[in-house]
Amino acid sequence: MVKPMEASLDQPAARSRGRRRNRVSGDDRERAIFKSAERLLEERPLSEISVDDIAKGAGISRPTFYFYFPSKDAVVLTIVERIIPAETRRSREEAVALLEKDPREGLKQALSGLYGAISSHKAVAMAAAELRATNQEARDLWGRIMEEWVSIVAAIIEAERARGSIPKGVPARDLAIALVQMNERVQQSTLAGESPSIPDDRVIDVLVDIWMGAIFGPSRS
Repeated sequence: MVKPMEASLDQPAARSRGRRRNRVSGDDRERAIFKSAERLLEERPLSEISVDDIAKGAGISRPTFYFYFPSKDAVVLTIVERIIPAETRRSREEAVALLEKDPREGLKQALSGLYGAISSHKAVAMAAAELRATNQEARDLWGRIMEEWVSIVAAIIEAERARGSIPKGVPARDLAIALVQMNERVQQSTLAGESPSIPDDRVIDVLVDIWMGAIFGPSRS
């Protein structure tokens, strides 16, 4: 499995998500908030964690927490906003370059990078999934992440069809949406240990077979 990029939570936030501008010393406190939240989420669900819990774990006061984030939901969403795009971008770019030479290995690298990023922050990913049921910002954020993947997959399908290397079929974007959405749901069920679900050590191979058959046809799967 492709190892995800490390230390993305130590980078400055891509968006402020309601947070005030930090002083120079604020980055350490922000990192402490992230680490406290992730540690607590490994022990219990977000609904059972309070702002006070996160602040205490970060070694700061409740008012100081609110200097950086307006809510515990915002902390979770900011972590997700960093880990998914940042930790998958390198493996995805390498995979796209590899697709023409070795489609199966290229797909495996891309899907492993995504799964690795999510599984290495499993507790946060599960909390974000729960937030999508009630939090519009969570739905919007996940929609942007999924749209980025859909656009890339659709572009690859269109390019391969244009050069005649794969058969024509349903519109490229429709196929990309189905594959990306299926991928997300299957991976989530495996991480959550749902029943039924595909065992962790087989989930990537199963997904790669499905993607190969759907994009390249049965003869290449």
